[in-house]
Amino acid sequence: MTTEFLISEIRRKNSFLCVGLDPDLNKIPKHLLAEEDPIFVFNKAIIDATHDLMVACKPNIAFYEAYGIPGWRSLEKTINYLNENYPEIFTIADAKRGDIGNTSAMYAKAFLNDMKFDSITVAPYMGKDSVEPFLAFEDKHTILLALTSNEGAFDFQTKDLDGKELYKQVIETSKTYKNAENLMYVVGATKAEYFEGIRRIIPDSFLLVPGVGAQGGSLSEVCKYGMNENVGLLINSTRAVIYASAEKDFAEAARREALSVQTEMAGILSR
Repeated sequence: MTTEFLISEIRRKNSFLCVGLDPDLNKIPKHLLAEEDPIFVFNKAIIDATHDLMVACKPNIAFYEAYGIPGWRSLEKTINYLNENYPEIFTIADAKRGDIGNTSAMYAKAFLNDMKFDSITVAPYMGKDSVEPFLAFEDKHTILLALTSNEGAFDFQTKDLDGKELYKQVIETSKTYKNAENLMYVVGATKAEYFEGIRRIIPDSFLLVPGVGAQGGSLSEVCKYGMNENVGLLINSTRAVIYASAEKDFAEAARREALSVQTEMAGILSR
């Protein structure tokens, strides 16, 4: 999955939607609980219903780890299903890993090589040697946490350090890493006013943007300040899509919600 191919898919589908797959057995439709693998059946239905409207799909690894070995099997089946049936979809392991070098190398092998995700989210706090093992994989992408959408982001990320906010220093420093051209960045939609400054540092990079919809972020504001000539945005929507209905029509409801977002995106792209 090269950046050029991702851009071509955005143009082809008139979409830069990323659908998050965060399955919670307390929230998925009750009739699915009778299935042998309710998480995979739920994920498969969502994927089948929305595959032509999204360009990226992002399983949040915590929602699989929480169920132990059965959860990992559901994740494996989900990524295999995506890769085998919809290889044009950019897959993101939302794992937020990042540790000392040899540990990061094992995380990278697990998600990018063994499970064959196209990308993984990584926490940059431990610095260069914790990030570069992920960047070593050809045609894979590392999505660095830059400025997140949660309230606690202000605890550290926006603190002034020698006249510059910490998140800006993280982004600037990451540009010096080996294979930095494989970097993307997480920037929360609830921080739309920061996009303009971020784009001055990384004008060409892709930004993965959570927080539109349920968390209050505005798609139009994000696009106004964050879009570049190749779009450069992956807008994630999770709860609004996958939990649009808790009844037997959940997949159809997910499609309606995804179509609403994609239609708005198509309008933005046409302008």
